[in-house]
Amino acid sequence: MPAKKAAKKAAAKKDVSAQEIPVQETPVAEPQVPVVKEVPAKKAAKKAAKAAKKAAAPKAVKAAPKPPVDVAKAAYLNYMDRVSKGLPGDQDGDWHAAVNSEGS
Repeated sequence: MPAKKAAKKAAAKKDVSAQEIPVQETPVAEPQVPVVKEVPAKKAAKKAAKAAKKAAAPKAVKAAPKPPVDVAKAAYLNYMDRVSKGLPGDQDGDWHAAVNSEGS
């Protein structure tokens, strides 16, 4: 359906462009000099500061995630520590603690 609409629009556009439009002669005026707005000094300074900040900002490099073997080992150590202290918990909690300790 959209293709039909596009075709109709294109056909209508061709019909409009094929019609003759009367041309009115206008007197030739001297070319005008475009008016340039001055940007307030504060805005220009802010813009320059933002550009400098973007250029100077170092890009953060993400550390590579630990391999699953390291996470599994950390989870096992969490489990052993939890069992030796007699704390309640489960293997999911041990695993999540290992994954969270990976980020820090």
